[in-house]
Amino acid sequence: MTKILKKYLIVILGPTASGKTSLAIKVAKKLKCEIISADSRQFFKEMNIGTAKPNEKELSKIKHHFINNLSVNDEYNAGSFENDALKTLDNLYKKSNYVIMTGGSGLYIDAVCYGLDPFPKIPIEFREKLIYEFKRKGLKNLLNELKIKDIKYYEKVDKNNFHRIIRALEVIRFSGKRFSDFRKNSKKKRNFQIIKIGIEHKKEKLHKLIDRRVDLMVHDGLFNEVKDLIKHKNKNALNAVGYKEVFKYFKNKKTKKEIINEIKINTKKYAKRQNTWFYKDNDVKWFEIDFEKIMNYINKQINNY
Repeated sequence: MTKILKKYLIVILGPTASGKTSLAIKVAKKLKCEIISADSRQFFKEMNIGTAKPNEKELSKIKHHFINNLSVNDEYNAGSFENDALKTLDNLYKKSNYVIMTGGSGLYIDAVCYGLDPFPKIPIEFREKLIYEFKRKGLKNLLNELKIKDIKYYEKVDKNNFHRIIRALEVIRFSGKRFSDFRKNSKKKRNFQIIKIGIEHKKEKLHKLIDRRVDLMVHDGLFNEVKDLIKHKNKNALNAVGYKEVFKYFKNKKTKKEIINEIKINTKKYAKRQNTWFYKDNDVKWFEIDFEKIMNYINKQINNY
């Protein structure tokens, strides 16, 4: 009997600055396949230095998808990424049995691996009204509303992420139902096998890697990049670590040294939130970066399917 060749999505995930990009390129070269980026900040072509995109040399080694494919003026979400990534995977599997997906955006990774729960389509005016309220009254006011209307989701949500607060409230206001009622967490069946590799470091090492990356970003021109984006500062894409802090510098609210330190602190907090998300996934096999061990694990998983 002829063995049916299966398709594999090898996911390399982990916190920011952990070394996912270089590892993904090495694995992709070994398996002779292409890479899908699941870093939601790297989609935007105007954001380069502050998102730590693969450089030109790295991009020339292996073809990457979903890098520089959008403008900060575009509306995009995890549901859009799920649809677009699945279409891209269908095309890539015509050329290879393997595709690498790498990034640190847990919701976007889950969207491709498991699918998202269906939500109603919300008229844009609901979001615009919530953003207006956020700017006028702050996040605390929206959090109080969420606590009253959906305590279940309120207890789970990242209370510093205004995007998710607004997303929940727009669904609640439009539908009249709790946001958590739409979150069934039912996994969709995929026509490919998923192998998940997590990259982890001891806290002290990761913090040093983050500090080094921020210093390199500043050296490479982060402040100039953000200055050129001031006219777009109210766009959702730019409410990202490394950008929102530097906007304060150009408002003359803090010194450059204070801003750099704030970026480092906030990046470490962001890395902690990423790990909190990823550690909940029991399908992830964790490694400190060791290419040989990781490839042995991948090959073993492929042979076991």
